[in-house]
Amino acid sequence: MKLSPLAMGVIVAFALLTVVPHAQAPSAAGTANPELVGALAKELGSTPKQAEGAAGSLFSLAKGKLSPTDWTKVASSVSGMSGLLKAAPAAAAATGTSGTAGLEALAGAAGGMGGLASAASAFSKLGLKPEMVMKAVPVLVQFVTKSGGADVGQLLASVLK
Repeated sequence: MKLSPLAMGVIVAFALLTVVPHAQAPSAAGTANPELVGALAKELGSTPKQAEGAAGSLFSLAKGKLSPTDWTKVASSVSGMSGLLKAAPAAAAATGTSGTAGLEALAGAAGGMGGLASAASAFSKLGLKPEMVMKAVPVLVQFVTKSGGADVGQLLASVLK
């Protein structure tokens, strides 16, 4: 069966219309942990790459606060952890940036946020609002609790409060 040029054009146009929009939609498939990154991107309203960097920033913060034994428990409950850590932007300088000044003041007043100001700086570098740190933490804790158990989730929660 031979198709006319018009019929062939219609088929090609239809194929492009059905394939191209899906190809342009951001996907977490190419990230270090698609399930976690997808959930985080949805919660933050961000791209998968931003969510991957955000997760890496928070996990990096947790790694610095947890004992090596506790960190191993958290890290082993998240597939692709090394890729998540690599996706985090470089650590911010010790001095605050204008984007994190409010969080640093809050950290000083609350006494509990500690290193979350550095995570807020990382979020800014990713093009995310620093306040989104507080939306990201529960997603990470929930994921780690689901994958590693309540005790491991509590370890992470204890250093990301």
